[in-house]
Amino acid sequence: MLDLKFLRENPEIVKQNIKNKFQDRKLPLVDEVIALDEEHRKVKQEAESLRADRNRISKQIGALMAQGKREEAEEVKKQVTAESERLEALSQKEADLDEKIRKIMMTIPNIIDPSVPIGKDDSENVEVQKYGEPVIPEYEIPYHAEIMEAFNGLDLDSARKVAGNGFYYLMGEIARLHSAVISYARDFMIDRGFTYCIPPYMIRSNVVTGVMSFDEMEAMMYKIEGEDLYLIGTSEHSMIGKFIDTILPEASLPHTLTSYSPCFRKEKGAHGIEERGVYRIHQFEKQEMIVVCKPEDSKKWFDQLWQNTVDLFRSLDIPVRTLECCSGDLADLKVKSIDVEAWSPRQKKYFEVGSCSNLGDAQARRLKIRVNGEGGQKYFAHTLNNTVVAPPRMLIAFLENNLNVDGSVNIPVALRPYMGGKEVIVPQAK
Repeated sequence: MLDLKFLRENPEIVKQNIKNKFQDRKLPLVDEVIALDEEHRKVKQEAESLRADRNRISKQIGALMAQGKREEAEEVKKQVTAESERLEALSQKEADLDEKIRKIMMTIPNIIDPSVPIGKDDSENVEVQKYGEPVIPEYEIPYHAEIMEAFNGLDLDSARKVAGNGFYYLMGEIARLHSAVISYARDFMIDRGFTYCIPPYMIRSNVVTGVMSFDEMEAMMYKIEGEDLYLIGTSEHSMIGKFIDTILPEASLPHTLTSYSPCFRKEKGAHGIEERGVYRIHQFEKQEMIVVCKPEDSKKWFDQLWQNTVDLFRSLDIPVRTLECCSGDLADLKVKSIDVEAWSPRQKKYFEVGSCSNLGDAQARRLKIRVNGEGGQKYFAHTLNNTVVAPPRMLIAFLENNLNVDGSVNIPVALRPYMGGKEVIVPQAK
């Protein structure tokens, strides 16, 4: 969420940013919120003046009563009563204007970083760099569900009966591989100095609206009926929420956390959930990383976060590339974002396995995460997040890139301690 003072003083910058994000329908909101803000300030000024006047007059009543001037005191009381009624009306109007302004400000997009390429949607994202040599083997790579099924490792039919499309059972070696990847990712991030955390898997609505846009919330979140609770779509939400309404000592920054959680997503508007696949699903597990830092350090941390994911995938022999998200592909709270995509030998292209985002002070402003700086000066922190790994999608890349012609799958050296020392896993005989 933008600073209202910044918007008031820089309306053209805000409007150009909206145009850069191809959200022209939101342009009238800038002038609307400026007008509401002006009205709000006038109402507030009148209310403050009335309060001061009422306090002054109230003192007069006491003095008049002490002097025995009861009739004069009663007349002054009538004036106080009239002003109290007016003040009550102004206070209500002030609260109503506050709410209108807040709702509009939460829909106006954050100012994107100048380095972000301008483009309408993800088709205009820009490749930054490739890591590792993509390999297309001479033998055919089966569909990922077929690879898993060869190990008796995937049961979609039973899951469909139990929960519907978009759910799965992982079994045997594939389930073990899934857990091994999560455990390896946990230790990988701990070794890089991050504090391990298991967060709440449900969050309240004030945290939801603090960490994401309304559009994202509608498309992603599952609401718990009858309660002010939502299932998390990513542990970033509850991890950033951990700092809600806090004033952090500047010396305590940065906070660097890595978290494990299951994640739940509606995938509303997603086309073609593959009935036999586990690429786009309603439930998955993820290792995440978040940083809460000083504003001047957020660019440095942004580069470190996406590099962590690249390094992890390369340690598992998976070629990846980084992709700079264009303006139209950025969610409203994001300042800058880079996707990490893994190579798919079967599809002969890269696909997304993680996303790194710098949100500036947008989440901190909504959640009131402040820092106590030098001389007691307070300012909003910057927040960042990035996916470490999110199986089972990550398993697709792993299986395809480590598959042998006989259907066996190589286990990279880094992962072997988490797979009981196995160097390879072999499909079960039919």
